[in-house]
Amino acid sequence: MSIEIKNVSKFYGEQKALDNVSLNIKSGEILGLLGPNGAGKSTLMKIITCFIPPTEGQVTVNGFDTSESSLEVRKQVGYLPENNPLYTDMYIREYLEFVAGINKISADKAKIDDIISVTGLLPEQNKKIAQLSKGYRQRVGLAQALLPSPDVLILDEPTSGLDPNQLVDIRNLIKEAGKEKTVLLSTHIMQEVEAVCDRVVIIDKGRIVADDSTSNITQYYQDDKSVITVEFDGKIEASLIRKIDGITHVKEASNNQWVIQSDSKEDIRNKLFKLAVDNNLTILSLNKEKDSLEKVFHRITNR
Repeated sequence: MSIEIKNVSKFYGEQKALDNVSLNIKSGEILGLLGPNGAGKSTLMKIITCFIPPTEGQVTVNGFDTSESSLEVRKQVGYLPENNPLYTDMYIREYLEFVAGINKISADKAKIDDIISVTGLLPEQNKKIAQLSKGYRQRVGLAQALLPSPDVLILDEPTSGLDPNQLVDIRNLIKEAGKEKTVLLSTHIMQEVEAVCDRVVIIDKGRIVADDSTSNITQYYQDDKSVITVEFDGKIEASLIRKIDGITHVKEASNNQWVIQSDSKEDIRNKLFKLAVDNNLTILSLNKEKDSLEKVFHRITNR
């Protein structure tokens, strides 16, 4: 179970939406696809799901070519598009039965009950889709994507419109799905990627500009500047801290607690410990601020 994207480009007239993109997504992997608006994320997802063909290159899903075997690919894929088109005059159960019919899959009452339960639709199951809030409509879209038990799950902004409690439920659902499926998740919510995804790919102007594990990407693409907060058990002069090589800014945040900025690639924490010993002080706390995924995203896409 995997997605293989080889040298894919896509043109809309003269405009290039994707520029020679290559990417492999393994089975059991949850990949977060990030990028500014217009970067090419939705175009790539539409190509994988056979909504549109690539101008150049090849995409295969579980060994099936999207251009030559689109029906087979569609059988493998559950897709929640960004605009989440639904038949709003239908009741939730009626709609899921309709989805099962057009997918030509067996979906008895027990299976639909299970999908309604795992997507958190039980409280609203007797309503028409038109009567649902945006968050519950998003759950219906996720339910239809999961109903055929696909090997590959493509989710474009799946948590749009969800409240904080619903977010936790859907995150857990995506994590659970990722144990057995290949999941490609596009979102603008960085915390979502950090909480759910194993790997992050950042796309900008149609090209992949970063690709790494969620844990590594903030370290590899971090800024040379670092910020350290240190608290001593007694008084110390700011001038003594400034003498440490690489320190560019020193500020006393509160009594005996200092915020220190450094542009040195060398870790200055050992020098702070030495400074404390030399001045008969003890360090009560020391914290090095890490770059968030959001900062890394801004840094890469604003180059």
